[in-house]
Amino acid sequence: MTEPHAVLNHLDADAAEGALALCCKSTRWVEAMLARRPFDSAAALYAAADAVWASLGNDDYLEAFRGHPRIGASVAELEAKFASTARWSGAEQGAVKSADRATLEALRNGNAAYEARFGFIFIVCATGKTASEMLALLRERIGNEPDAEMRIAAAEQGKITKLRLGKLAP
Repeated sequence: MTEPHAVLNHLDADAAEGALALCCKSTRWVEAMLARRPFDSAAALYAAADAVWASLGNDDYLEAFRGHPRIGASVAELEAKFASTARWSGAEQGAVKSADRATLEALRNGNAAYEARFGFIFIVCATGKTASEMLALLRERIGNEPDAEMRIAAAEQGKITKLRLGKLAP
C-alpha cells in the first residue's frame, strides 16, 4: 500500500497543493507543507502537519474552519458547498445520517447557536462519533470562553487534517 507521504512526494507542485488543500483549507498551512516536501515517512508528514498547524494563528484556523460543512448538514448541502471533499465529509459524519429527527434538529439548532456565539461553525473530529455524542460535545463546548474554544476547535481541525492526509494514499 502506498503511504500518504509518498503520494505527496510524487505529485507535481500544483497537484500536491490541491491534495493538501483537500486536507486543510488554510492557505498558509498548505504553503508551509509544500515548502517542507519531500517527506521521509508518514510519521514525518504527520509531524510536519502538526508543527505547521501549531505555528499558525486564528485567521488561519478560521480559514480552515470555513472549509467544513456543518455537522448534520444534508448530503445535498455537503455536495453543493464542498464538492471536492464531500465524500470525505460524508464518511466522517456518517453517524449523523442514522440519527433520529430530534437529534438532527438539535444539532442544527446547536450549530446555529454555537456559530452565533463564536463566529465559526462547530468543529469536531466526527470520525467514530455518533450524532448524540457530537451533540453532547457541542452542548458542552458552547459554554467555553471564546479563546479556549478556538484552541479546542483548532485541535479538532488538526485531527481532521491528519485523518485526511492518511486518505491521500489509495
